[in-house]
Amino acid sequence: MNTTRKGAAVHATGIGVRGPRGWAFRGVDITAEPGSLIAVEGPSGSGRTCLLLALTGRMRISEGSATVAGFPLPKRMGTVRGRTALAHVPGVADLEPALTVGEHLKEQALLGRRLANSPALPWGRRHKEVTRARIDAALAVAGLDPDTLPKGLRTCVRDLERLEALRLSIALAVMQDPHLLAVDDVDLKLSPAERDLAWQLLRDLALAGITVVAAGSDAPADALIVRTTAAATARPAAPAPDQDGPKTTPHTTEEEAAHAFAEAGRA
Repeated sequence: MNTTRKGAAVHATGIGVRGPRGWAFRGVDITAEPGSLIAVEGPSGSGRTCLLLALTGRMRISEGSATVAGFPLPKRMGTVRGRTALAHVPGVADLEPALTVGEHLKEQALLGRRLANSPALPWGRRHKEVTRARIDAALAVAGLDPDTLPKGLRTCVRDLERLEALRLSIALAVMQDPHLLAVDDVDLKLSPAERDLAWQLLRDLALAGITVVAAGSDAPADALIVRTTAAATARPAAPAPDQDGPKTTPHTTEEEAAHAFAEAGRA
């Protein structure tokens, strides 16, 4: 795991995603350098999750143009998926409540090895040491100390506090060595103090070199703010939606987003 790698530059002009029930969002412009913290703000149902999925190559944009790490979307969706990771995205990147923290981390470590096309190695002492070091590094980056958990790494996800679950989800995503990390619902149901800690964690990841795009509220002042609304976005100012376009419900549900994600995986 390399948390000092160069992040992904993000450039988007007038991008939008249209689902079966209409436009999830439209007219989004983003210009972000590698290692930026991009905060996506907007009310529920305004397409925040869909924007995260689009920028990570997991949902096909319907209009506009975008590049992530220099790769155009939607033409290079597969390449972008391989350089990005998701954390805390309901219906897409969920934690399994019945599994323990340690089981999640070990599973991700094994999955990462397979994705890297590494040969299947015997579970020897050296391999255990490498895996343990990788897990420890991810926990440190995410600020999740097993000693503070009720049963350490044997703590079930269902017994985690919300901020602890967020940290675990981020640790699992960081283990994928992403150039860009997308995090949904950063501060959902967190106290003001916990919100500050969550955003500080993402700021630290960006300072370490990973481009972070996160949906939430009360983003720090030094973040690049992108606001989504029903079928139109602003800041930076975006062109107004085509008034002659189809008049559909400007809404895409989380279920539709998850379905689109699955379809994107087959693209």
